[in-house]
Amino acid sequence: MRAIRMLGMTVLLLAAGFGQEKGPAAEPTTPEAIRQYDDEQLAFLAKQIAGKEKQSSAVVFQNIQILAGVPAGNLLKIMEIGFSRSLGVSCAHCHVAAQWDKDDKPPKQIARDMWKLMQTVNADLANIEGIKDRNPRVNCTSCHHGQVKPVLDM
Repeated sequence: MRAIRMLGMTVLLLAAGFGQEKGPAAEPTTPEAIRQYDDEQLAFLAKQIAGKEKQSSAVVFQNIQILAGVPAGNLLKIMEIGFSRSLGVSCAHCHVAAQWDKDDKPPKQIARDMWKLMQTVNADLANIEGIKDRNPRVNCTSCHHGQVKPVLDM
């Protein structure tokens, strides 16, 4: 009888959401909501990697394909500033929250491919005579200007 009561209480607690991680909220759409969502996600991840910030991101995280040699602490900053702000999107645009290693969302692979494009331009095509800057560079913001789709019309 006691075991049945305990089982019943466990079912009630699980049904109420106790003992389970919260599911991801809907993807935020306003700049303020995106910032708040990302701040929460990044703070959570920063706690998870505490003490490992200087280790390679490939060691600390799973499924790192492009930024494997970057220290884990820097990876979070690159994601926040280089991707989220440059594209005006939240982490949830490319990632399944709390399942960061999953490749379920097409924008994640698109971002990887765009990173390769950026690297190719910077390594092979940015040597333009007549430019006064000795080391011209492009990055996500060069084309995206804070928007998901690159700005193609002036």
